[in-house]
Amino acid sequence: MGADFGHRGERLGLPEHGPGSVAPVGRRFGALAVDWALCMLIAYALFSGGDAQSAGNWALGILLVMNILTVGTVGCTPGKLLLRLRVISENGGRLGLGRAVARSVLLCLAVPALVWDRDSRGLHDRLGRAVQIRV
Repeated sequence: MGADFGHRGERLGLPEHGPGSVAPVGRRFGALAVDWALCMLIAYALFSGGDAQSAGNWALGILLVMNILTVGTVGCTPGKLLLRLRVISENGGRLGLGRAVARSVLLCLAVPALVWDRDSRGLHDRLGRAVQIRV
């Protein structure tokens, strides 16, 4: 009854469970929600002049910059750190700044992040040759 593709991350050489395995979708969305709330707070307090409507636009720019800086250097955003996730390259090393930029721009476009493969990686992770893992 159907093909057996193995566990998520098997093609990437990642374990099925525990540290180093592919991060569950719920935790990834949770981390994004934490990051978005933080960006909205920063945008509302510092950039929008109290205008809630423009805070969303500012927050998107802040999210882009935050993702580039944090994922490109330490491998995780504040939300990912809180939920014990990390972004690494497919070969297991640190994600370079160039790939972090590409991944972050695609994440901010939203649609690529909603197109997943059988390893539960979004298109933004596939094109950035990245994978989100549990710590």
